[in-house]
Amino acid sequence: MIELKSSEEIEKMLASGKVVSQVLKTMQVEAVPGVSTWKLDQIAEEIIRSAGAVPSFLGYGGFPGSICASVNEEVVHGIPSKERILKEGDIIGIDVGAYLNGFHADSALTVPVGKVSGEAKRLLGTTKKALHKAIELIKPGIHLGDVSHAVETYAAEGKLGIVRDYCGHGVGRKLHEDPCVLNYGRKGTGPILKAGMVIAVEPMLNLGGDEVEVLDNDWTVVTSDGSLSAHFEHTVAVTENGHLILTA
Repeated sequence: MIELKSSEEIEKMLASGKVVSQVLKTMQVEAVPGVSTWKLDQIAEEIIRSAGAVPSFLGYGGFPGSICASVNEEVVHGIPSKERILKEGDIIGIDVGAYLNGFHADSALTVPVGKVSGEAKRLLGTTKKALHKAIELIKPGIHLGDVSHAVETYAAEGKLGIVRDYCGHGVGRKLHEDPCVLNYGRKGTGPILKAGMVIAVEPMLNLGGDEVEVLDNDWTVVTSDGSLSAHFEHTVAVTENGHLILTA
């Protein structure tokens, strides 16, 4: 069941979103060669708690970090570690959520570590653009499948693999709510968007194939072929006149 939020509730979510946005802006500065993903996690948690919020991910289903830190072939759910030291040429997907005033917000981006390859730059640029191509469509009256189709179309144009085993989701009082927001789909299918719906749109695209698998830690998702993967995400509210990105 898809829960509609009032304008007052969306304002509260906007406050959560500002905390998430601040974390990700800081991560872009701090994700440099020589830093551990554990250190990034500590920085993120400090920002979240200093804002009076709580990390959405910490302890969620037993997850041990405040951020997901997914390096290179890791798609999502990378566990922060003192042993995982970033090096020149890596890319790192950083996913973060914050819970404030009874509501969550959730966002992600993928950061180049120092100088990266041309193919890595293309992957990051295309994945980020796919997210915004999808968000541009969001308004009352369209089908959710239209949003999913936009991601799939742009990924196909860029000859990138699409992670099909994981999806975006509704956001609100719970971190994960209905509906599931796929990164592939057909126009004119799925729920019709209404003002008050809040969804996390999150393309996960690979330089190689679509297939992924989960590591033995039961969390970290990696590309089956070892290719680089990128992840970008925003929490977006459907408004009367269009949409509002809550994590910008």
